[in-house]
Amino acid sequence: MHSLPYWRLSGFYFFHFAVIGAFVPYWSLYLQSLSFSALQIGILMSLLLVTRIFAPTAWGWLADHTGRRVMVVQLAALGGFVCFIGFFFGQSFAWIFLAMLLMSFCWSAALPLIEAVTLSHLGDKTDRYGQIRSWGSVGFILAVVGMGYLLDAAEIIWLLWVVLALKLGILVFSRSIPETEVIGGSVDQDSIRQVCQRPEVLAFLVSSLLMVFAHGVYYTFYSIYLVEQGYDKGFVGWLWAIGVICEIGVFFIMPWLMQRFSLKLILVFSFACASVRFLMIGWGVEWVAVIIFAQVLHAITYGAHHVAAIMVVHHFFHGRHQAKGQTIYTSVAYGMGGTLGAVLSGYTWDGLGAEITFTISAVSALLGMMLVVWKMNGVKR
Repeated sequence: MHSLPYWRLSGFYFFHFAVIGAFVPYWSLYLQSLSFSALQIGILMSLLLVTRIFAPTAWGWLADHTGRRVMVVQLAALGGFVCFIGFFFGQSFAWIFLAMLLMSFCWSAALPLIEAVTLSHLGDKTDRYGQIRSWGSVGFILAVVGMGYLLDAAEIIWLLWVVLALKLGILVFSRSIPETEVIGGSVDQDSIRQVCQRPEVLAFLVSSLLMVFAHGVYYTFYSIYLVEQGYDKGFVGWLWAIGVICEIGVFFIMPWLMQRFSLKLILVFSFACASVRFLMIGWGVEWVAVIIFAQVLHAITYGAHHVAAIMVVHHFFHGRHQAKGQTIYTSVAYGMGGTLGAVLSGYTWDGLGAEITFTISAVSALLGMMLVVWKMNGVKR
């Protein structure tokens, strides 16, 4: 463990999630400032996720076959930085669509591969994963709060400059992370297709899709929803931060939780909390206390679910399947699930209203919970 590149991995997570904190909550406001409709905003935001259907798997296969996962991360970081510059050169729907598509294709490669690299560096000390990943949450908090206050005092165009600077941080740290050995042997000699066809693996992947689908409206319209209800952007930033602050706490207690509860039980609880959370957001927006408590639940619906899901992927996919397993999980959950959630919310937001749209998310989380209870057996730790 003396060779663990703790700060270099932590720094990468910090800047990666700082980009998310500055970009995801406020990018819809930038798109709204360009006079795009709700459907157009939903389509554009879905590109952050639709590329995850195919891009991570392609990057993952390249990384596993070359055995140089960090090199692939560096290439993707450079591509994402260069593509983001494109936003400074046009504001039409077609131009923004193209720039987001290219940027997202590169950006989608980084996280699943870094997850695999981090777990490889940790070896049998995977319980330390939360400590490293928590720095990503710190980056998110600083970015989302700072961006909220900045946009209260400055023009929305400053969002582009801040995100560009943070993407440069990703590029710099990607070049400092050492490669780690990919162990080819495995107690499981099944092909990647055979692993994915197991009932418990299919149940996990589909339930993950349903969970991210449920969060689609949250990541696409939450900031717009609150601003339209009279909340100022600085407070909206703090609401995003509250959830991630609680998430950090969960990351640090996850080793304790995983020693006492099965991964299946943690997943079930996170789905149940997600169903309650989205009902609270949809029907209780006028009560500040309700919205704050709903953000506290982010610690469970994202934090606990994410760590448990990464551990389940690590449990199901071994050896040279590690990177492919992480990218398949990302493609199914964040690619397919996130895309469907963002696009559908774009249709239902204007047609059915915010309350019904968030209710659909609550039902999706409930279905995911039922699937985990029904099919995911045998996953203890």
